[in-house]
Order: sequence, then structure tokens, then C-alpha cells
Amino acid sequence: MDRTLLLCSTVPAEPSWAATVRRLVAERLTDLPLSADQRDDAVLATDELFANAVQHASAGPCDTVTVTVEWNARTLRVTVADRSPLPPPRPHPVDVTAESGRGLAIVAALADDWGMAPPEPGGRGKRVWFTLRRRSTAR
Repeated sequence: MDRTLLLCSTVPAEPSWAATVRRLVAERLTDLPLSADQRDDAVLATDELFANAVQHASAGPCDTVTVTVEWNARTLRVTVADRSPLPPPRPHPVDVTAESGRGLAIVAALADDWGMAPPEPGGRGKRVWFTLRRRSTAR
């Protein structure tokens, strides 16, 4: 199935850009046949991935994060790419009392699927993505 690119935006890897990223994603989802809850879940999951990218990729003032939003007739896919390396695979339980470290657990709870991938060929860093399948045409 063909995907439609709704957003591909590269922003500074700074926490102050989180509100802009949330707004950009929310605007792109407005006309999609997703429920309001799914749109909210997509914005929240994107926010969590952006926060993780900023935390792990913002080593210098020129570091950036790229947010891509794609849609096909049944699935929304959001990818957040940064220049930090893929973490080593290791199971690690979520500490519900910690002030941080729950972002990927939140993404996993909201999304139908999610994962990590190496960068595009010739790039460096990683891509973290999630998908949401269309459940309702309610707006």
C-alpha cells in the first residue's frame, strides 16, 4: 500500500521544541479518519519519542531530531530519528516510581506496534517508530 508523507520536519534537539512538534503532528492528523483518542495517543507517543531523542541526542547545539508522519488507508506511522546510536538490547523493567524512563513503555501501551531501526543508508544514529491502525472513522 502506498504511504502518504504528511510531515517530515527536522528541529533542534532541544526540549523547548516539544510543543512545536506536538502542534505540527496534531495539525497533520486533523483530517485523518482516526478517532479523537487515537489522534491524542499519536501526539502523546510522538512527544515521548521526541523527549527520548532530545535526552539521548542533544550532545551539541547543532544536534537535530527528525519527525516523520506517514499515512496509508489503514495505518499511521510516526518515526523519530536522532543521531544517537541504537541502544544495546537488554530487558529492563519499568520503575513506576522513577521520574523518567517510562517513555517507551508509554509508547508501547498506546501504539499497535513500535520498534527501533538503524538510520537510513549513509546516515548515523537511529530511528524509533510506532504505528496506529485505524479503528474508527469517528472524528
